[in-house]
Amino acid sequence: MNLEEFEQQSRETIEQTLNHLHTASLLAGQLETQISETGSQIQQLSQMIEAFIAQQRQENQQL
Repeated sequence: MNLEEFEQQSRETIEQTLNHLHTASLLAGQLETQISETGSQIQQLSQMIEAFIAQQRQENQQL
C-alpha cells in the first residue's frame, strides 16, 4: 500500500465512522423523544385509572 492508497482508505474510514456516529446521534435523539412520550402516556393512564377508581368508590359509597 502506498501513501496515496493509505490516505484514501483512511479518509473513507473516517467518513464512514463519522456517518455512523451521526446516525447514532439521531437515533439517540429519537429514542429520547419516544421515552419522554411514553412517560407522558403512562402518567395520563395512571391519572385515568386513579379517577376511575375514585369514581367507583364514590358510587359504591352511595349505594
